[in-house]
Amino acid sequence: MKIRIKGNSVRIRLSRTEVEQLSTAGYIEDRTDFGTSSFRYALKSKENISGLEATFSLGKITMYVPSGIAKDWAGNETVGYDNNVSLPNGKRLYLLLEKDFKCIDNSNEDQSDNYDNPNSDCN
Repeated sequence: MKIRIKGNSVRIRLSRTEVEQLSTAGYIEDRTDFGTSSFRYALKSKENISGLEATFSLGKITMYVPSGIAKDWAGNETVGYDNNVSLPNGKRLYLLLEKDFKCIDNSNEDQSDNYDNPNSDCN
């Protein structure tokens, strides 16, 4: 699971295995350790919501995914889902959840579990 945060936007990308885990278990969590503390981020399937939602509590971002989307995502071709969430302070939080594609450039990162990039010739 990869997370990118910029201003009031949070983007999470998942490998094939992680999309399957979200579909079957309804929960994924990862962390970045900083020695004395860690930053955690999670995805959780949730009933009775119509779009992505998120909370930040005790050093952990949790992005909530509508349960129907979470269950069906592994079996469909949908690349991702997004939502603009209105905040109590009048600002907005943009949430984006995507399947992670293999890079077209020669990245050194292990991409064996990523989805084939539709913008490349993967023969």
